[in-house]
Amino acid sequence: MTKEIHIIGAGLAGSEAAWQIANLGGKVILHEMRPTRKTDAHHTDGFAELVCSNSFRSDDKDFNAVGLIHEEMRRLNSIILQCADANKVPAGGALAVDRDEFSQAVTKALEEHPNIQIIREEFTGDIPDEWGDVIIASGPLTSDALSKTITNLTKEDDLAFFDAIAPIIYKDSINFDIAWYQSRYDKIGPEGDGKDYINCPMNEEQYHAFMDALIEGDSTEFKEWEGTPYFDGCLPIEIMAERGRETLRWGPMKPVGLTDPKNPTVKPYAIVQLRQDNKLGTLYNMVGFQTKLKYGSQTDILRMIPGLEKAEFARLGGIHRNTYLNSPVLLDRNLSLKTQPKIRFAGQITGVEGYVESAACGLMAGRFAFAEMKGKQASFPPETTALGALLDHITGGHLVHDEEIVETQLGDEAPKKKKKRSFQPMNVNFGLFQPVILPKVDEEGNRIKGKAKSRYRKQMMSKRALVDLELWIDSFEYSFK
Repeated sequence: MTKEIHIIGAGLAGSEAAWQIANLGGKVILHEMRPTRKTDAHHTDGFAELVCSNSFRSDDKDFNAVGLIHEEMRRLNSIILQCADANKVPAGGALAVDRDEFSQAVTKALEEHPNIQIIREEFTGDIPDEWGDVIIASGPLTSDALSKTITNLTKEDDLAFFDAIAPIIYKDSINFDIAWYQSRYDKIGPEGDGKDYINCPMNEEQYHAFMDALIEGDSTEFKEWEGTPYFDGCLPIEIMAERGRETLRWGPMKPVGLTDPKNPTVKPYAIVQLRQDNKLGTLYNMVGFQTKLKYGSQTDILRMIPGLEKAEFARLGGIHRNTYLNSPVLLDRNLSLKTQPKIRFAGQITGVEGYVESAACGLMAGRFAFAEMKGKQASFPPETTALGALLDHITGGHLVHDEEIVETQLGDEAPKKKKKRSFQPMNVNFGLFQPVILPKVDEEGNRIKGKAKSRYRKQMMSKRALVDLELWIDSFEYSFK
């Protein structure tokens, strides 16, 4: 096998992985299909081209998980953060860049690095046997040929599809004066106790007002290259509402098998259910509430639901074309395929969402690949860091709900059932972090209460993360001395 590490794709993740490996002293062969093969969304042949927004979002390292992961990456010599900082434009508290200058800076840095060889051609076919370690970082616009290769590697036949994303809510923003815990018919599932869902009841008037808002809501229009995404297994809630006013009430909002303990004699007209989305129990997703409403309309409408009047969202819903793996099932913690450890994945294809998250995943994949190429056991960033929390979510922190199925109709054949993956792309957020225990008073002796609790908790998590990150960096670098 060759000693070089091959990286397929020079987007944010692939570029970052190549940079990390090269600066640690490893040799990289970076494969990029553009400009030989173009995509429907990219406009240049530059590396790390930002297709949509030019923003890396908040740069607040003390109170925002995105800003925290920026800081962690800076401390790990990230090329993406270096070039973003050098090409930023005014954007308040956000880190936004001149997208062309940013891409050109990343491209120039990689082209001039003596440890990086660049091949500008589309990768097709199987991974050659003579290759050593491989990182696939092809992103959501993976070509058909490479998608076929990945399908052969993972044995997944639904790699590329239009995915439905339901909103995810911070549990501590739910109003439990209205909401309650209960599974439908008190059914006890695996590791459950019959109280696995949070329920938000609606009376008839509230339900119809909610229906009106859904139908009138401002929805996102799909780009021409995305085609028509709808299929009956995951219709947006606003499309279901258009099909009949009772559709949702006898779909994801059906009120059967549930009793409001605060008002047990009155049967709710409809019920919205939320299900735990991570092992820490800090995040809950809205069951069956995939939507393509624009974000402004979405938050206003969803806060009409009793119990969610002040809901804070870790992720809003959406439906869009995507290519990503069922990572908790397929990947080890070092981002390698369980069935073929020399092949690992990085970036949005692993199920992270967002520019900085994709680059962060590439950073970790590059460091893990270099360590193993050197015969060392890869060490992982602590789960208390933003990097570690994100890694934990995509490789093990997500709860897999195998009992979910979707009905599919094939021609005149009888309906067939197949498992529906519940793992969905996720931005980094404090709901993924290990909890901290808040003191009763701050450093000045003032009682911590109200909104200050959330802010103080985030600050504690950020301080802890950066201390633990430095310890990890020192131990990682020491292992190669």
